[in-house]
Amino acid sequence: MKRRVKEMEEEAAKLREMQAQVEKEMTMAGLEFGNSAETDARSVYVGNVDYAATPEELQAHFQACGTINRITILCDRWSGQPKGYAYVEFADPAHVANAMALNESLFRNRLIKVTSKRTNVPGFNARGRGRGRARGGRARGSRSRRAHFTPY
Repeated sequence: MKRRVKEMEEEAAKLREMQAQVEKEMTMAGLEFGNSAETDARSVYVGNVDYAATPEELQAHFQACGTINRITILCDRWSGQPKGYAYVEFADPAHVANAMALNESLFRNRLIKVTSKRTNVPGFNARGRGRGRARGGRARGSRSRRAHFTPY
């Protein structure tokens, strides 16, 4: 049993060492994790994207703006169908201004909307909205099923 625990600890140490090495390489390449504000500063939102569009086609459309790190076309979780918008992340924040010049341009016979990507603030939308009714209560004017039920 002690031998197995020792083997597991050695394996965990190797994994930590490998993870540290990968993070070091990613930092050297400029691809840091967890820095969403910096990533958002060099990204644009592209709206009204054709549902059949591919990342390669979007890359071809935006390649004149600058070096592209990543293109993300968001899809519906359950159906897998594209939602009709995408995000394009550039290598340099200066390329965002070039991409904004492509606002209202034609892409697959549709006028696309290009804006700078906003930083998401967690819980921003939930604060201003109410639930509509009290928790566990019933909406005003609705009837309860129990009030008119007679068992016999």
